[in-house]
Amino acid sequence: MNIKTEITKLHYQKEPKGALFGLLKFCSYFYGIGSGLKNLLYDKGFIKPKKVDAYVISVGNFTTGGVGKTPVVAEIAKYFVEKGEKVCIISRGYGGKLDNRKVNVISDGINLYYKADMAGDEPYWLAVNLNMCAVLTCADRVKAANYAIKELGVTKIILDDAFQHRRIFRDLNVVLVDSEKMFGNENLLPAGPLREGMEGFKRVDKLVIVSKNVDHSRAEKLAKIMTKKQGIQTYVAKVEPDYVYNIVSGEHLEKNSEVTALSAIGQPEQFYGFLEKDYKIKEKITFDDHHQYSLDDIKNIDGDIVTTEKDAVKLALLNRTNIYALKLKTVLPVEDLIK
Repeated sequence: MNIKTEITKLHYQKEPKGALFGLLKFCSYFYGIGSGLKNLLYDKGFIKPKKVDAYVISVGNFTTGGVGKTPVVAEIAKYFVEKGEKVCIISRGYGGKLDNRKVNVISDGINLYYKADMAGDEPYWLAVNLNMCAVLTCADRVKAANYAIKELGVTKIILDDAFQHRRIFRDLNVVLVDSEKMFGNENLLPAGPLREGMEGFKRVDKLVIVSKNVDHSRAEKLAKIMTKKQGIQTYVAKVEPDYVYNIVSGEHLEKNSEVTALSAIGQPEQFYGFLEKDYKIKEKITFDDHHQYSLDDIKNIDGDIVTTEKDAVKLALLNRTNIYALKLKTVLPVEDLIK
């Protein structure tokens, strides 16, 4: 039994029970005390966020893993780049091998300096897919932001997954919610997926319901409900499958082909669901989020492998020609979102 997988299952059960959940629930009280105390100190002004000389947008969420921040971050960055702004995305660099106590320049907007295993899959994907946008990793977002401003001349900073990182002042707090998973069992970590209590809504400027489905009616309905319930303007990010391409040649894979689906992301069910619409999946292989692939992971797989773009940047290091990635497209009213 993979304990991490079992805990994730509990996070998204309506009424979880059992000895493991009981233990996790006990631990969550201590987590809640720590999280609540930190937020209280900031809310009351005992600790003040540090301002930097640039416009800062945080893109984050209340829950752990797999909400869909990366494509939303990318869309916001593209918008500012097209407006002629000097843009930098700052990530913690989770899953990468670089020392994130330092400021690591994954890309300066022109040159790419690290591969996926060093940078982390999400920062690397952003660096590869965004032109004229710098990507940095560092646990200390203030240090990274000041570096970006001084050394790269950045005017707009986008913080990837920083809603709970309150040390840096942000001009806009954008929070994402998964249209299917929502807030899971609504328990704090480790009993549930919540990183903090729902009182955190008072810090949210804009909400985005991320719809990973070809039918967006549920997400659109939820957006209306959240706008009314929370008093926060809520938008829908429509994430849809586009095409499947070979990560070496770029060749598209014919629909109805038989494939092995492979992933190591926070919520793989939606990826498999997308793939099943147009392809015949003979096997689904799921690893833990941010898994670092080796040849042993794929050596016994016959035929074509289809994975996510997040996984593809790491699998590309294995130099195999039978690996394909599912390209997604994201539709988001960025101009309204950032007002």
